[in-house]
Amino acid sequence: MTDAGTTIRERDRLDIGTAEEGACSSTDTMREAAREAGKSDILDRYEADYPVGPHDQPQSMCPAFGSLRVGLRMRRTATVLSGSACCVYGLTFTSHFYGARRTVGYVPFSSETLVTGKLFEDIKEAVEGLADPELYDAIVVTNLCVPTASGVPLRLLKKEINGVRIIGIDVPGFGVPTHAEAKDILAGAMLNYARTEAEEGPVAAPGNRSDRPTVTLLGEMFPADPVGIGQMLEPLGLAAGPVVPTREWRELYGALDCAVVAAMHPFYTASIREFTAAGRSVVGSAPVGAEGTAAWLDTVGDACGIAKDKVRRAKDRFIPAIRGALAAAPVNGRITVSGYEGSELLVARLLIESGADVPYVGTACPRTQWSDPDREWLEAKGVRVNYRASLQEDIAAVEEFGPDLAIGTTPVVQHAKQKAIPALYFTNLISARPLMGPAGAGSLAQVVNAAMGNKDRFARMSAFFDGVGKEHGAGVWEDLPEDRPAFKKKYAALNEAARKAAEAVGE
Repeated sequence: MTDAGTTIRERDRLDIGTAEEGACSSTDTMREAAREAGKSDILDRYEADYPVGPHDQPQSMCPAFGSLRVGLRMRRTATVLSGSACCVYGLTFTSHFYGARRTVGYVPFSSETLVTGKLFEDIKEAVEGLADPELYDAIVVTNLCVPTASGVPLRLLKKEINGVRIIGIDVPGFGVPTHAEAKDILAGAMLNYARTEAEEGPVAAPGNRSDRPTVTLLGEMFPADPVGIGQMLEPLGLAAGPVVPTREWRELYGALDCAVVAAMHPFYTASIREFTAAGRSVVGSAPVGAEGTAAWLDTVGDACGIAKDKVRRAKDRFIPAIRGALAAAPVNGRITVSGYEGSELLVARLLIESGADVPYVGTACPRTQWSDPDREWLEAKGVRVNYRASLQEDIAAVEEFGPDLAIGTTPVVQHAKQKAIPALYFTNLISARPLMGPAGAGSLAQVVNAAMGNKDRFARMSAFFDGVGKEHGAGVWEDLPEDRPAFKKKYAALNEAARKAAEAVGE
């Protein structure tokens, strides 16, 4: 019962607005908390190394996936995560989906352990129990968003326990733009550690050490590419050195002991800083296509002081073979290229030399001086190069140019296929092929031409399903369902509240 004069309270309503698509709605709050907790120097370094402008942070997978994957690929390296259980589950699931066959350590937390500092003690205890020199050369401990925002001080961990190196890094989603750059964070931290060891005294020799000056290859690449690069360097009296990120600790010493560093992925800023501190010069671009290979050999030759006639003989040997391979596997059609791996500009160059019309290249990675050779070459061909590209911009490019094929991330591929445009997922179908030298020439033609050949098939499918509706109205209905955006907003708010509650208690 209610008295006649009593004001009836209206139902509580929660209006959370619209969170930025693809980003955590508490990003600014967590960034501010991290600074107040003593992480300003780390965040300032990340802002300098990985600038986001002119666009906001790209929509990508959790950046910590990149550093996690680097650690899991290294032999005799243990990986420990500290973060919310839901985040750790997602990261380990994705890592195992991509072929990791190694346990990922996890230090859980509660509100009590987080605010009292007990979480750091738990991490310290876990690392001490794991540090077995018979099993490991190094242990990588990674703070995810919540421990970083709370100021968990991984820098206070011992640098070495029982002869096992301890490397602590912060990889928060609110401070690292993409998973590709998180690879650089761990690679740079390891190079820094290895460089310090080498400066302090003798270190273990790499297992496969060349007797010739080497070119360190910076950035993940298809396994056949370093072999092909080594063949092209041989006439110059050089050899292909380790690929960074490396597969074992000793390779870090070999990577640092090089004649020059080739930044195949030009956004590895932290790693480049370590090579520069070691007195090594860095060159950009890569031996992709005929023109790209010729220019790259010239650049490497200049950096290493190789005689011009040696470089000319190397080009005379390999450039005709590359041109022949490109001519034998032409690509005819308009293709838009986008992705978040960092090799998008190289792929576009190869496609153009194969005969394709590439009007647009979008990459989630930033512009650096080491990507300028590729950017300048592409822009001279009339290509629009978009750094820190957002999903909306990549999709807008598909709409604008109406390509015969769209290469991009999963949502770009989905959008294109809904428009009956053939599309290929960059990471699994393009990165999984050689790109460099004669082996790379023509390597994309088969998959690209096969995809473009499905245009008529897409058109038939689109016509067959025409009129069956979409989104909430998908299907065949006597009475079309009514869209209820208010319900969606309500449950989005409840889901967000539940997510924050779970995150707060670390469960």
